[in-house]
Amino acid sequence: MPKVRLLIVDDEKDVRLLFEQRFRKEIRSGDVELVYAYSGEEALALLKAADMADIILILSDINMPGMTGLELLRHVKKDLPEKGVLMITAYGDEKTRQTAEQYGADDFVTKPIDFAHLKSRIATLVEEYKDKRQS
Repeated sequence: MPKVRLLIVDDEKDVRLLFEQRFRKEIRSGDVELVYAYSGEEALALLKAADMADIILILSDINMPGMTGLELLRHVKKDLPEKGVLMITAYGDEKTRQTAEQYGADDFVTKPIDFAHLKSRIATLVEEYKDKRQS
């Protein structure tokens, strides 16, 4: 997996520990840096910070209090369309999936997360992002 900075957005703080365990090898090697936001509003503020401009992929939970992941997705795709957004949810119903696709989600992952599949998707999305930037 190429060096990448990911923003994980989830209102459940224990998600941080889960991602740090599952990406332990990539974090130690310096291939991945994980940044966390615990609300959609916090994620938008982070994405606008100058030192966060190199975040290229956002992994967001859909069901959060305040701004939902779908609302965050809509804001990101409108204001920062070059960023990839992967939606994560425990509720993989078809209507939610269609809404996420309509708003421009790059992928949709259901919980419990298959981290091998997730890492593969991240690698693919990062390569697609790099190809777009070089075009």
